[in-house]
Amino acid sequence: LTPLIMWVLNNTSAQPLTFLLTGIPGLRAAKIWVSIPVCLLYAGALSGNSVILFVVLREQSLHEPMYYFLSMLSATDLSLSLCTLSTTLGVFWFEAREINLNACVAQMFFLHGFTFMESGVLLAMAFDRFVAICDPLRYTTILTNARIAQIGMSMLTRNVAVMLPVVLFVKRLSFCSSMVLSHSYCYHVDLIQLSCTDNRINSILGLFALFSTTGFDCPCILLSYVLIIRSVLSITSIEGRQKAFNTCISHISAVAIFYIPLISLSLVHRYGHSAPPFVHTIMANIFLLIPPVLNPIIYSVKTKQIQKAVIKVLIQKELILLAHALFLTLPL
Repeated sequence: LTPLIMWVLNNTSAQPLTFLLTGIPGLRAAKIWVSIPVCLLYAGALSGNSVILFVVLREQSLHEPMYYFLSMLSATDLSLSLCTLSTTLGVFWFEAREINLNACVAQMFFLHGFTFMESGVLLAMAFDRFVAICDPLRYTTILTNARIAQIGMSMLTRNVAVMLPVVLFVKRLSFCSSMVLSHSYCYHVDLIQLSCTDNRINSILGLFALFSTTGFDCPCILLSYVLIIRSVLSITSIEGRQKAFNTCISHISAVAIFYIPLISLSLVHRYGHSAPPFVHTIMANIFLLIPPVLNPIIYSVKTKQIQKAVIKVLIQKELILLAHALFLTLPL
């Protein structure tokens, strides 16, 4: 995707503009202290999702649809963290606040694209749970490896299709007054508000991108759980019901920690005009950092197969290191 984005950026009317990123408004004097939890959250997101990806790829027993979707979620969370890591830590640690238009638009594309991708992966995981509970006998025939790959490619294609028009129309805006962005990364709404030309088309495209992705995925996830609950309630044994519900707890938690901050951020932007600027920025950072940090923890705690695989990999690593240390101590 990177060559495609760079081609779009280079073949539109580029402007030699530089924007200034902001850490947390009003808390600039305490940026060192603020950077510590932010850095820890980034470290947790990168390490946790890397471990999940490594374990799923390494362990043959986890090569099942549910864990393929989990690896997609981890890859998306990892990418979402990486696309804002450089500018956020640059602002907090090195006072590197400047970013040119092309870099800003590219970051905006990947930031929103991976956010929409996460919404799509959560929908795919809801479909996985729906098939597993409502039609378990056909689970392996419905969710084949080829179909899982098709689902992943369709989500990727959807995100590129909705984000490319946004990029093209942002590049056609003119910026002539304030060049200060209110976040430590490039956010679409934040960027178009700095334009001194008519940005109604950009606002419409942004809303279309939002409603055609998360606005479509969220109701579908709710519908899938309505059908799942109806199917589970038809199970006569209490143990069977509990077992069926337990398989959904991790996914429900992941949906909650993604959509609750997203809805809260939308409400703050819409109705919280009187709130201090740092409230908006903190809410935006919570939305970007909390899901990538918590998702690996939730799935590691709630999924016994992931727990066993992580422990197995760690034990194997310790044994390899121990054997290597013993080998080095042997006389030649």
